[in-house]
Amino acid sequence: MSEQTGTAQIGVVGMAVMGSNLARNFAHHGYATAIFNRSSAKTQAVIAAHAAEGAFIPSEQVADFVDSLEKPRRIILMVKAGPATDATIDSLIPHLEAGDIVIDGGNSFFQDTRRREQKLRDLDLHFVGCGISGGETGALEGPSIMPGGSPHSYAYVGTMLEDISAKVDGEPCCTYIGPDGAGHFVKMVHNGIEYADMQFIGEAYELLKGAGFSATEAAQIFTSWNTGDLDSFLIEITGEVLSQVDARTGRPLVEVIVDAAGMKGTGTWTVQEALNLGVPAAAIAESVFARAVSSSPELRLAGQAALTGPDRTITVEDRDAFVEDIRQALWSAKVIAYAQGLHEIKVAGQEYGWDIDIAAVARIWRAGCIIRAKLLDRISSEYAAGNLVTLLEAPSIKAELANCQAAWRRVVVKATEAGVGIPGFASALAYYDMVRAPRLNAALTQGLRDFFGAHTYRRVDVEGTYHTLWSGDRSEIEAVDAH
Repeated sequence: MSEQTGTAQIGVVGMAVMGSNLARNFAHHGYATAIFNRSSAKTQAVIAAHAAEGAFIPSEQVADFVDSLEKPRRIILMVKAGPATDATIDSLIPHLEAGDIVIDGGNSFFQDTRRREQKLRDLDLHFVGCGISGGETGALEGPSIMPGGSPHSYAYVGTMLEDISAKVDGEPCCTYIGPDGAGHFVKMVHNGIEYADMQFIGEAYELLKGAGFSATEAAQIFTSWNTGDLDSFLIEITGEVLSQVDARTGRPLVEVIVDAAGMKGTGTWTVQEALNLGVPAAAIAESVFARAVSSSPELRLAGQAALTGPDRTITVEDRDAFVEDIRQALWSAKVIAYAQGLHEIKVAGQEYGWDIDIAAVARIWRAGCIIRAKLLDRISSEYAAGNLVTLLEAPSIKAELANCQAAWRRVVVKATEAGVGIPGFASALAYYDMVRAPRLNAALTQGLRDFFGAHTYRRVDVEGTYHTLWSGDRSEIEAVDAH
């Protein structure tokens, strides 16, 4: 038996930047931390650079790593999502014992997490799908943590995760989310909201550019917005990015960055799952599609060569008033993104039996994560105060949207007239108008579906399901066997 047997309280597999920073975070909080990487050179590099920061127990072999952990063993995987996660789990299983807990801290697809949780449960092992947001800095200094899995697992790992998480007035930005894939689902939707948030910010910048504001002026505007209702991490760093000057050219850095946005999949998954669940999340979807347009050079070149339209110049008589209109439109669109994302989480919770506390989700997003924002205080309080169908019905939210909607509409009109594409702002406004409408064009859609496919329809005045004999005498019959 090694001298190190059973001495580590937590183990971290994967010593890339996120994994090594998370291991250091545990060590900083007084936990003896076992570390392992498939390539031992990375493990050695962490020890060489950070050994003095806490109690690290490095291993070069999986068996030694597992042996170094106290029982029940707690192991966090910080490896690439997909096959690499499955391979790592498979390498650990032969060395684990009943009751041990494996935690996946990567950006795994929630259905993979559900599959893995079932697989390990059948082996009398526990599996926790754990969303972690905050990037490299958050992993080290305190991320927002969204763990799923069994309540039993959380009893053994919850305190440690809460200790290393970000704090708001001493309250940890970590809470038990729900069974199996709940934690990774919430993290997925967090990222979908993040996509939308960045798209809205980009549209606000495009509007400012169209009105003649320089990148430097736009940076100052975003910095000023960060002191009010728009106070958030993404608004804060937008000011920093826009103020950065390129050392090679002396131009604003944003003007020399290629305008093609990358994606790693979580935003796409959010939209796909919204479609699967029948949840309207068009503003989030538009942000994903906007990235797709930006990364389609052949399409864009063809469009630039073939299409005509306004030159994207926005004429404004009062610059300050226009800036304020954009601020209100940006805040309103952000609310819609949160409303759509939280609605998707609520419906998924019902579909998969997770019973997710939406107020708690908003509460743990207040610090540490990428979408942390002042707005989340209000969102958390509103969900805690009542069982909301949608965030948009919350008293303080609906009142503020009512105050902002005139500005929001002016911005969408001006952008459309000038030829500035703002799919996020426009889609968010369309959602607002659709969910408040007493009737929608779906009545005509149902009439058309019945005409060409006998798909039937329901009436507003009597119960039952009906079909019109369109190819016959156009009389109406009751569709008795319709589903």
